Amino acid sequence: MNGYAELHALSNYSFLRGASTPAELVERAHAQGYAALALTDECSLAGVVRAHVAAKALSHHVAALLPPEGASTALGRPGAGRGLKLIIGSEFTVRDEAGEPLFKLLVLARNLNGYGNLCQFITDLRRSADKGTYCLRWSQLQPAALADCLFIALLPRAASDAQLLAPARWLLQHVPGRAWLGVELLRELGDEMWLQRLRALSEQTALPLVATGDVHMHRRSRKPLQDVMTATRLNKPIADCGLALQPNAERHLRSRLRLAQLYPAELLDQTLVVADLCQFSLDEIRYQYPSEVVPAGSTPTAHLRALTEAGAARRWPAGVTSKLRGQIEYELSLIQELGYEHYFLTVADIVRYARQQKILCQGRGSAANSIVCFCLFITEVDPARSSMLFERFISRERNEPPDIDVDFEHERREEVIQYLYRKYGRARAALTAVVISYRPRSAIRDVGRALGLDEALVEKLAKDHSGWSEESLPDERLQALQAELGFSTDDLRIRQLVRLSRQLMGMPRHLSQHPGGFVLTEGPLSRLVPIENASMAERTVIQWDKDDIDALGLMKVDVLALGMLSALRRSFDLITTLRRLPTDRAFGMADIPEGDTPTYDMICQADTIGVFQIESRAQMSMLPRLKPRCFYDLVIEVALVRPGPIAGGMVHPYLKNRALPPAQIKYPKDELRAALERTCGIPIFQEQVMQVAMIAAGFSAGEADQLRRAMAAWKRPGDLARFHEKILTGMRERGYQDEFAEAIFRQIKGFASYGFPESHAASFALLTYVSCWVKRHEPAVFLCALLNSQPLGFYTPSQLVQDARRHQIEVRAADVNESEQMSSLETIEGRQQPAVRLGLHLIAGLSNAAAERIAAARRNAHNAGPFSDAQDLALRAELDQQDLQQLAAADALMSLAGQRRQQVWQASALQVQPRLLQGSFSADEELDLPAAPEGEEVLWDYAALGLTLRSHPLKLLRPRLAKLGYKSAEQLQNRPSGVKVHACGIVTVRQRPQTAKGTLFVSLED
Repeated sequence: MNGYAELHALSNYSFLRGASTPAELVERAHAQGYAALALTDECSLAGVVRAHVAAKALSHHVAALLPPEGASTALGRPGAGRGLKLIIGSEFTVRDEAGEPLFKLLVLARNLNGYGNLCQFITDLRRSADKGTYCLRWSQLQPAALADCLFIALLPRAASDAQLLAPARWLLQHVPGRAWLGVELLRELGDEMWLQRLRALSEQTALPLVATGDVHMHRRSRKPLQDVMTATRLNKPIADCGLALQPNAERHLRSRLRLAQLYPAELLDQTLVVADLCQFSLDEIRYQYPSEVVPAGSTPTAHLRALTEAGAARRWPAGVTSKLRGQIEYELSLIQELGYEHYFLTVADIVRYARQQKILCQGRGSAANSIVCFCLFITEVDPARSSMLFERFISRERNEPPDIDVDFEHERREEVIQYLYRKYGRARAALTAVVISYRPRSAIRDVGRALGLDEALVEKLAKDHSGWSEESLPDERLQALQAELGFSTDDLRIRQLVRLSRQLMGMPRHLSQHPGGFVLTEGPLSRLVPIENASMAERTVIQWDKDDIDALGLMKVDVLALGMLSALRRSFDLITTLRRLPTDRAFGMADIPEGDTPTYDMICQADTIGVFQIESRAQMSMLPRLKPRCFYDLVIEVALVRPGPIAGGMVHPYLKNRALPPAQIKYPKDELRAALERTCGIPIFQEQVMQVAMIAAGFSAGEADQLRRAMAAWKRPGDLARFHEKILTGMRERGYQDEFAEAIFRQIKGFASYGFPESHAASFALLTYVSCWVKRHEPAVFLCALLNSQPLGFYTPSQLVQDARRHQIEVRAADVNESEQMSSLETIEGRQQPAVRLGLHLIAGLSNAAAERIAAARRNAHNAGPFSDAQDLALRAELDQQDLQQLAAADALMSLAGQRRQQVWQASALQVQPRLLQGSFSADEELDLPAAPEGEEVLWDYAALGLTLRSHPLKLLRPRLAKLGYKSAEQLQNRPSGVKVHACGIVTVRQRPQTAKGTLFVSLED
C-alpha cells in the first residue's frame, strides 16, 4: 500500500456526533502514516482552525527529524516524518422536496476560491434556517456555487438501483471530472455485496470509486463516548437508541494494514488522487481591514495621526510635553510598521458614534496601555498613571492583531451593534462564536441520562460540583458521596459514569454568540468563514471563536456591555441638571478630580455598597486591610480579590509585604525584582506571571504568550496542565524552591478560572474610583441612577435605598401625582442633597407604557396638573382596572384615596365612565376602612415594590427574636471571636465563589 488519505472525518465540532477533537484526529492520522486528512464536519467549518493549528505544530515538530529526500524514515514508511496534509471540507445531507434524506455529499475545497465558495454555501444554508440547523434540498444544489470544489457522494445501502443511479448521473452531468462515489467498508453485513453494487454503478456512470472511512473518532476506544453523544442527541437512553447507534467501532482512524485488508488497492490509491487535487491551506487566507474609516484623499497613517493630534490637543490644552510627544511618536510608528492603522481607526469610529449618541463608553484591557487610545478617547485611563508598557498591547514579537475591548452602557449597546451591521452590512460583519463546552455538571447529567441512571442520583452528583469545578467526580469526593447517597463505586454503571463524564469534559456542546466580539472585513466575511444565525434576533455569528480568529490573524473589535456605565451616564446627566451646566459643558468623567481624599476615606471604611467592582463582601472585607490611598492601590484591590491570587495563596503574603518598608521585602531572587517590585514582591497580575515564567522558568517570549492564551481560556483549565512540568523543571534548574514554583502554578490555574491582567484592572479601577466619587459627593444622584439602571451589581433596590437613608438621603414614596416613570430627584429647601422620588417603574406588574402615560398625563398641555381622584387618573392616563390595582398595591394612590386599604378598595370597585357619562350616576357609598397595621403595610411594600420606606421587617420582630436569644448585627460587633451566637436576618445575597467547592456565602440583613 503506497499511502492513504482519509477523506471523510467528523470531529466533535459535528456536535454530539464526532467523539474526538480536531487535534486528536490530526495527531492520530499522522501516527498512522496517512498522507492527508480531510476534516468534513457537517455543514460546518467550526473545527478547521483547531485542525490547522495542530497540523502546523506537527509539521514544525517533525521538521528537525526530516530525512534526506528519498531516504526511508525511522518508521520505515513514506511520509512518517513529513507532517500531515490537511484538507478542508464539509459533509451535507441532501434531501428531497419533502425534506426526506436522499444521500450524503462531501464537498472538498481545491483552492482558495473553492474554499470561499464552500464558506458561502454553508452560510447560505445556515442563514436560511433556524440556529443549529440547515436543510439542503436537491433542487438547491447549484454546481456553479461550488466551483473549484470536489464532490464525493455517499449513497445509502437501502436505496434501489434506480435511486442510486439518479445522484450519480447528476454528478456526472453537472461536475464531470470533480466527482467520486465514496465507498465505506466498515465490517458490516453485506460489505462485499455493497462494493459490487457500487462498482457496477461506477461502470455505468464513469464515476470513479474512492475509499472513505466515515470517521467519528480517532481511536476505537472512544466508541462508548460516541454512543453517549448519540443518546444525548436523540434525547433517550442508550438502551433505547437501537439501530441509531453505530453497530461497531470501525469508524475510527484505522491502521493502513487494516485498510489494505478491507479495500481494493485502487480505491485506496484514489484517495491520494483526490488529496493531490486539494492544494488549499488556511495560511492562504488574507484578512483585509474595512476601508470606510479612511476619508477619501487621505491615507490610514495620515488620518490616524490627524485624529491623534486633535485628541492630544484636547487632552492637554496647555501643550504636549516632550515625554508624551515621544510616546505618541513611538506608538504611531509601531502601529504603522505593523499595519494596524485601520484597526485603531475602526475602534475610534465606533467610539465616536457612541459619543454622538450620548452613549457612555470606556475602553479597557490592553487599550489602557496606549496613549494613542487615550488621545482617540477610546479609553479614559491616562497611561501616565501606571507603569504598563505599550509592548504588552502591541509588539513585533507577538505578531498578532491588537485587542481592544470597549464597554458600552448595557441598555444601549444594541444601538452600537446595529450601527456596525448597518455600516458594514451582514455580509461583512458578524459576531464571533463562543464554544460552549461540557463542564462537570452538564457532563454528569448527559452521561447519567444516557446510561439510564436514576435521575435523582444523577442530579445530586451533578449539584455537588460548583459551576467552576475543574474535575468531574474527583475520587476523594466520590468516596464521601458513596456513603451519603447510598451507591457503590463498584457498580459498573457508576464506573462508566465517572470514566465517560471525565472524557466528555471540555468537549464542545454547541456554538453560542460572543458577548460582543465583532469581526469586520473589507470583502465578504462569508468567504472567509461561514456565518450562521444566532439565537437572538437580528444577530449573526461566525463559526470560529476568539482563539480561532487569533490564530489566523483576523481583527476582532469587542463591543461589550457594562451596567455601571449606564448608572454613571445617568449620574452625569443628573449632576449636569442639578448644577445647571450648559449642554456643551455637560458633566463627565474628565470633571472628576484625581486623588480625592474624602473618596478614599470612604473606600477605606468599606462604605462601598453599590459601587463598581469593590462592592462584594469579599472586597469590602479587604478594603480596611489594604487601605487604598491612590489609583494604583485600587488597581491592585480590583485584581487581588480574584480566584487567581486567592487560589495561588498570594493575598495574605501581599498584605504582609505591603506593611513592610520596601527595603525589607524579600524576593526569591533579585532578578525577579523588576517583575514584582510594584506589587511588593508578590505576583498579582497575569502579566507578572508571564514575566516570572520567562525570568525564573526560562520560557521564551513565544512560550510565555502560549501560557497567556492558556490563562485566558478560563473555561478550559485543562489546557494549563502541559505547562506544569516545564515551570517546575525550569525553576528548579535556576535554583528556585519547589514551593515557590507550585505557588506560581496554583496562581496560573486560578487565572484560568478568572484572573485579571493589569491593564484590565487599571480600566476597571478607573470606573471604581469614578463610581466611588459620585457615591461620596452626590449620594442622592448615585441612588437615583442605580435605581434607574437595575438590574445591576450585587445589591437590590431595597438594600440601595436603605444604604442611602443611612447616609441621610431622603427617599420619597412612589405616587401618581409626583413620580415620573423613572426615579427622579426633588430639591429640598436649605439642603444640599436633593430627595429621591421612587419611580413608577419599580411597581411590580405595572407596564412601562402605563407608567409613561401617567407621567405624560400630568404634563398634558390641555389638561395638565395633578389628578383629582382615581376616576380622573384612569381616564386621563387610559388605565384599566388592573393598572389601578397594581398602583394601589404599591401605595401609589395615597394622594388620591388615602391609606392603602382605601386605595385597594377604590381600585377594585372603580368602573371607569366615559367622559360623556361622568357625573350622570351617583357613586356607590364610600366605605371608611381601617388602616392596616405596619407589619401588613411592610409586606405589601415588599410584594409590590421589592422595598419599604417603613420599618425594617426585623425591627417589628425584634422583641420576639430577643426572647429567643437572637442577636442583632449591632450586638454581634462586640462579641469576641469563637463565641457561638444565634442571629437572624433577611437573605439578601447568595454567592458561590469560583474557587470554593460547594461553599455558599449568605449575606443577612437586619
